[in-house]
Amino acid sequence: MTAVLNSAGPDAGAVWHYGDPLGEQRAAERGEAGMDLSHRPTFRITGPDRLTFLHAITSQDFRAITPGEHVTAFMLDHTGRILAAFGGIDDGETFWAHTEPGRGEALVAEFNRLRFASKIEVELAPERALVATDAMRIIPREQIPDALAGRVLAGTWAMDALRIAAGHPRIFVDTDEATIPNELFMPDGDRLGMGVHLKKGCYRGQETVGRTFTMGRPPRRLTRLHLDGSTGEIPDVGTPLTASGVVVGRLGQTAIHHELGPIALGLVKRNVPVDTTLDAAGVAASQEVIVDPEVGLHFRPGPLPGEVPGRRLK
Repeated sequence: MTAVLNSAGPDAGAVWHYGDPLGEQRAAERGEAGMDLSHRPTFRITGPDRLTFLHAITSQDFRAITPGEHVTAFMLDHTGRILAAFGGIDDGETFWAHTEPGRGEALVAEFNRLRFASKIEVELAPERALVATDAMRIIPREQIPDALAGRVLAGTWAMDALRIAAGHPRIFVDTDEATIPNELFMPDGDRLGMGVHLKKGCYRGQETVGRTFTMGRPPRRLTRLHLDGSTGEIPDVGTPLTASGVVVGRLGQTAIHHELGPIALGLVKRNVPVDTTLDAAGVAASQEVIVDPEVGLHFRPGPLPGEVPGRRLK
C-alpha cells in the first residue's frame, strides 16, 4: 500500500489516497474506512463556563448538545459573514475541537480575547488528533494506529468526493470571505445547516442570518456541479464560473467520484437559472440544486422541476 500525499492546498502533507481512491470511497460509504485527519489543528476548552461561552459567541446551540456527539459551529462577523468554523466533542469536562489547517492559533487567540470573565481555559492540544471512522473522534496521537486498525485506510480524496456528492461545503475551500450561512444550507426546522440555529438567541451576525431567512433569497447559492470530464482538465479551487462570458460564481473543491465522475461545489449568483450550463476555465459544468434560489421562511418541501428535492413556495 503506497500513500500518496497532497502536494498543495490546505491538506498539503496529508494522505490524498492509499493507491485505490475509488475503492476507498466505496469502503467509506459502507462505513468500513478510517481516515487519519491529524493534519487538522486541535484545541481544548475547559472550565465550567465552556458551553455557555461557546453558546454566546457562535451559531451553534451548545445548550442542547449531547456529550460524545460531534457538533459544528461558526463564528460570524457583524454582517453575518463566516469568520471561523470548527467542530468538536464535549466529554462532560472538556470540549475537544478541531479546525481548518493553518487556523488553529488564530482561533484560540480569538477565543481567549473574547472570554472576559468566563471561567474557561482555551489552548492548543497538539497531543490530540482527529480521526474519522464510524464517527469523528479526537484522540491521543499515539492511539491513531489502534483507532484505524481493521479498517480500509482512506485519504482526503475519498473524504472530499463523498462530502461534495452529499452537498456538504468545506468552509474556506468552497466559500470565500463574503459567504453567509444562508448561501450554503437549506432550512431544517429551527436549523440552517448543522451548525447554525435560527432561534437560539442573539450572537454576532445573527441579525443577518435571521433577516435573510425571513425575507428569503440570499445573494448566492451553493450548487453541486457535474464537470465535463472529456477534456481531462480539472479546474482549480477559486476558478471563476461564467455564463455567456459573465462571471456568475466561484468554483470550490473538485473531486473524481466513484459513480458520479468529476464533481465540484460552487457558489453561484441566485438569479442564474438552475438549468444554465456554466463554464469553469473551459470546462463545462452543469448544475444540480443544493440550495433553492428562492429559499426563505415561507418555503415548504417540494422539488424544483427536473431537480432534486428542495423547498418551494406554496
